[in-house]
Amino acid sequence: MKSNPNLLLAWFWILLGFISGMVLGMFFRGENWLGGYGSFKRRMYRLGHISFFGLGAVNLLFYLTVRDVPPAGSLVHFASLAFIVGALAMPACCVVMAHFPKAHLIFAVPVISLITGGVLTLALLVEEPKAPGTANMQSATSDVQPPTTHLP
Repeated sequence: MKSNPNLLLAWFWILLGFISGMVLGMFFRGENWLGGYGSFKRRMYRLGHISFFGLGAVNLLFYLTVRDVPPAGSLVHFASLAFIVGALAMPACCVVMAHFPKAHLIFAVPVISLITGGVLTLALLVEEPKAPGTANMQSATSDVQPPTTHLP
């Protein structure tokens, strides 16, 4: 059985959410751990932890959405890739930001990637289904009305 990469990533990310929560939970009682509860560093670690769950769920929803959509070739492929890149980049960016706050522009990578995935998925859903063999050409004859003849 060949598994979809978004489905695999979804469940792996959910598992990492559980594991990262366990690790963070082992230290959260320390008043000054990672600079204290309200510190920027600790907030970024928490954001990275929750992004595992959120982006795992997004990839799961993408998988469930496109499995029943007629194949649309490269749109599905690029949307899938965008969601995977966004999911991989977000927790990594959170950890980098926790230690290097001036690197805030790196968040453009996961954010733009996830927006792209969302736009492409929406495009897949609003695109009219094509008849087999039409190669994405819209039928021009569907709007043409038969000529009317006026008899004298």
